[in-house]
Amino acid sequence: MGQVSRQAKIVEMVKEQGFVTIEHFVNFFKVTPQTIRRDLNQLAEQNQIRRHHGGAGLDSSTENTSYNTRKISQLEEKQRIAQAVVSHIPDHASLFINIGTTTETIARALLNHQGLQVVTNNLNVASILSNKEDFNVIIAGGMVRSRDGGIVGEATRDFIGQFKMDYGIIGISGIDGDGSLLDFDYQEVRIAQAIMENSRNVFLAADHSKFGRSAMVRLGNIKQADRLFTDRKPVKNILNILKEHNVCLDVAG
Repeated sequence: MGQVSRQAKIVEMVKEQGFVTIEHFVNFFKVTPQTIRRDLNQLAEQNQIRRHHGGAGLDSSTENTSYNTRKISQLEEKQRIAQAVVSHIPDHASLFINIGTTTETIARALLNHQGLQVVTNNLNVASILSNKEDFNVIIAGGMVRSRDGGIVGEATRDFIGQFKMDYGIIGISGIDGDGSLLDFDYQEVRIAQAIMENSRNVFLAADHSKFGRSAMVRLGNIKQADRLFTDRKPVKNILNILKEHNVCLDVAG
């Protein structure tokens, strides 16, 4: 099978399955991993697929990729971002942590801290941090989503509003070219907005794949963050927004 036909089949397989691993492509096409990686990189540059760690998937503005896929996507980048974030969190600080695989990675990186007070609407974050005896972890009330352990709803938003924390650590699904912060779930966005409103410092954590990614619900704008943590320097337009609104940029690695 020639390159053109193979790449067309790759796109077809990704559309059918949502996410396909490099190993599966290698076995299916009987080619080397290097060949598949080149194909995926070319298709990603053409915006036909979204390149992920270990494979490829499709973007949708109405539905997020699965939790298990997001856990392994850009994992090394998330770990570098997490280390950068926690370097700005002092011991004995209070903080919100919202839903997302990036914020879960940050939670693991916080385990070397002392005496943190944490409010979260993420059961996975609560499970990670509750292992530290000197941490106080408070879980927001509300409806638990089975797909990712996120807690959402009006009760959750009301609960968040009872606190004023030193830091709000926010993960996001997409960042538009005008700086709009985008996500897929209206209820989740409402909680993230409440966290931003009730945090003295808003830390936004987003790897490079989030820039230009589509999602249908607008959370706010990147200019509302105090610091942006990412793994690659953003495009000029985003840099201009950050500079204009005095948002600190931390590029991890």
